[in-house]
Amino acid sequence: MSVSPVFARDVELARQLYDAHPIFQDTTLKHRRFKHSDITPLLDQVANQGKMTVDVVGKSTEKRPIRRVQVGTGATPVLLWSQMHGDEATATMALFDIMNFLQASGDEWDEFRANLLAGLTIHMVPMLNPDGAQRWQRRTSLDIDMNRDALRLQSPESVILKKLQQTLKPLVGFNLHDQNPRYSVGHSDKQAVLSFLATAYDRDRNVNEVRQRSMQLIAGLNRVLQPLIPGQIARYDDEFEPRAFGDNIQKWGTTLILIESGGYKGDSEKMMIRRLNFVAILSALNSIANRAYEAENIADYAAIPENGRALFDVLIRNVGVVRNGVRTVMDVAINRYEENTNGARDFRYESKIEDLGDLSTFYGLEEIDATGLDLVPANVYPETLKSADQLAELNMPELQKQGTVVFKMRKASKAKAYEQLGSESIHVLMDGEFPAKPLKLGQIPTFLIKQGEQLQYVVVNGLVIKTDEQVLGKRFSIIE
Repeated sequence: MSVSPVFARDVELARQLYDAHPIFQDTTLKHRRFKHSDITPLLDQVANQGKMTVDVVGKSTEKRPIRRVQVGTGATPVLLWSQMHGDEATATMALFDIMNFLQASGDEWDEFRANLLAGLTIHMVPMLNPDGAQRWQRRTSLDIDMNRDALRLQSPESVILKKLQQTLKPLVGFNLHDQNPRYSVGHSDKQAVLSFLATAYDRDRNVNEVRQRSMQLIAGLNRVLQPLIPGQIARYDDEFEPRAFGDNIQKWGTTLILIESGGYKGDSEKMMIRRLNFVAILSALNSIANRAYEAENIADYAAIPENGRALFDVLIRNVGVVRNGVRTVMDVAINRYEENTNGARDFRYESKIEDLGDLSTFYGLEEIDATGLDLVPANVYPETLKSADQLAELNMPELQKQGTVVFKMRKASKAKAYEQLGSESIHVLMDGEFPAKPLKLGQIPTFLIKQGEQLQYVVVNGLVIKTDEQVLGKRFSIIE
């Protein structure tokens, strides 16, 4: 089947934007867990450069100013907002990269910028829920999920978003989120790096001109992004949610594109997906400015696989587990969860055993074929430590090779003990249960995997360490 020259140019444009992104990437945003105070000087800098206007459109519950960036003089308004959920910051970083891109001049992108800014008036709210971002939590400081507050409007942040939609009357709105990194593309082993949704505006999921435009724009985005992340784009279920902003904004007459940033293996800070957001948003803006989306077929939107739930962080297959003297062969699924540290500016992992049994229809982002191997409890250091400081006196690499990764410690402040741990991958017991004795659902996954008496793997708090490797990282330490 032949590809139209226009479609081919769009794919090439996406590749060129992808290649250009490092030039425009904001270098101050290196980690996801930045705060309102971190983006304030960036917005001040944007305002001072003069090409864009920055104004305060309201304040959060805790009186943090919520600011909007406006650029362009075109007749078609578009509205983009990020961090409606405070712990979903991937697109926020991309919006600052896009601001850098639109501020620049004197390069090969001048004509592209000029066309965008002549056709569109772009409004960006990079952090809609600054109180949630401060705590690195989904909800506002009122503990309200503002994406379920489009009707009651109990959070001031919700009032701000509705007012912007009602007064600006944008043709297109971009609702920018992060999703669970364990979503799969359909029921496959492919991680959903990006997911899209043309939200429904009624329970029957009808398609009018407004929603059709969403589907066409997303069909185009899928087409141009597939060469960058082949087979790793999914589509959210479009069941109508009457309280949600996305569904209501579509109902209120603004075409709504939901972009969800999922996971990308080995990229916990989501810098790759930030780059893909940069490409996706600019590609969509270009399609709106030149009305290229009108040539897209909504059947191509429907053909995008839905998000699935087929992935675990770690899946150990066919391992022997002995309980009550009986050896059972089972699969062990592990998920790793982020726990805030350092005032929610950093995190550590706390993992748990998510499922046991026959998991042959599921996949792991990391998999171990343990056929013929056995899962046994980890070795415990024979002495009870007075504090984590004593760990520094021990030969950790040698103990790890022996499978000794559990240490008993006299009860102390967990926060203080984490500070003292350094970079060891260990399991400290103060008052918790000994792990894998016996193996149970919901347990912290610390254990050994052996072939006879030969140690093959050490697992500490969900981190899998091969016996011929030394892996150190404080985020995989656990204290219980």
